[in-house]
Amino acid sequence: MTTITCRAILFDMDGTLVDSTVVVEQVWARFADRFGLDLDTILASSHGRRMEDSIVRFGPDGVDVVAVQEDLSAFEFETTEGVVAVPGAADFLASLPSDRIALVTSAGRRLALMRMESVGVPVPGVVITSEDVDRGKPHPDPYLAAAALLGVDPADTVVFEDADAGIESGLTAGMRVVVVGDAAGEIATDLPAISDYRDIHATVVDGLITLTV
Repeated sequence: MTTITCRAILFDMDGTLVDSTVVVEQVWARFADRFGLDLDTILASSHGRRMEDSIVRFGPDGVDVVAVQEDLSAFEFETTEGVVAVPGAADFLASLPSDRIALVTSAGRRLALMRMESVGVPVPGVVITSEDVDRGKPHPDPYLAAAALLGVDPADTVVFEDADAGIESGLTAGMRVVVVGDAAGEIATDLPAISDYRDIHATVVDGLITLTV
């Protein structure tokens, strides 16, 4: 059992609060089929990163990033079957001070709000999405932006993440990371981890959040 004390908690969304695996795989299958790409290669490194960054990385030279992203995003909005909350996520967020939490996602704002609301997970007051930073995960910028808006030192925050790119982002930002699920690779070695939010408890005293993992 591990005890962690912090002043704020920052949450990734897909794979961390919301299980959207079914839709995400369908989205990238659509992209792979369109350009004759290997789906497994894309899925191995796209998780946790902004869609536009993966389109640039894997798409052919000269790909119209905006047009492809619009097509894939429209598909995401239309395809919601199979999207569910990670067990315990809603109750865990509700147990935390509303001014001490943030959502930090590589999804766009509209999609993020739709997914959170559709599965009944409360949306924090501070939300950082793909549109809010010039550099997405694995760069530290998204998590640093959230900490700044909350007015907390990065060292006093804990990040909940499931993907290698997001874990790297949080660690590079100087934050501690709790890994959710079993999708992460070697970067998650020796980090505290939970299967879902039924494995963790939070207490709040005098502005300090104590997590028991």
